Amino acid sequence: MAKVRQDAWSHEDDLLLAETVLRHIREGSTQLHAFEEVGDKLNRTSAACGFRWNAEVRNKYNDAIELAKRQRKEKKRAEAKEAKQPVIAIPETKNINNEATGADTSYNEPPQTLTIDSVIQFLKQLKKDYQASNQSKQSLEQMNRENEQLKRQVNELENNLQQTAKKLETVQEDYQVFMQIMDRARKMTVFDDKDTLQAPSFRMDKNGNLQQVADGPSNQ
Repeated sequence: MAKVRQDAWSHEDDLLLAETVLRHIREGSTQLHAFEEVGDKLNRTSAACGFRWNAEVRNKYNDAIELAKRQRKEKKRAEAKEAKQPVIAIPETKNINNEATGADTSYNEPPQTLTIDSVIQFLKQLKKDYQASNQSKQSLEQMNRENEQLKRQVNELENNLQQTAKKLETVQEDYQVFMQIMDRARKMTVFDDKDTLQAPSFRMDKNGNLQQVADGPSNQ
């Protein structure tokens, strides 16, 4: 099944990515193998893990990366030194018990020693990780508060918009009523003007011609 995970990286995911990459550096492996290992654990692609490492995580572990590189060099020197030593094939010389003292003289490879500088660097990196974790927590809380504030502002704007829409609807209704009143008033005015007009009067003169009688009182 193809890996299509696209959710955000958590702090635990970043820690897993950093620890895996540092371990591969110490062991002389490649970062690509580290990205593939983390991708299998987190159901992400190796490209996504590589992008996350280079873009966000790497800068937080510069000191740890240098320490891992030094440990890789020390490991290579130790392996090269062991390769130059003669190999003793006699089994008896590998594990010899002193019957008189009961002491075990078997050969054991000395464990890798820790220097004060490496311990200090590790503690510094641990402190940085702790501070980064606290900062991430504070940033998340701040984002949650800002998100709640934005939600309240959006609700207020939606309420104001609804009230404005209702007012606009009322104004439109009032305007329609006003226009109807004005139209009726205009029609009534036209009817009144028609009623005031009088039909012209005519009379016949002595010659049998019609003449319009002027308005107003007669002088006869």
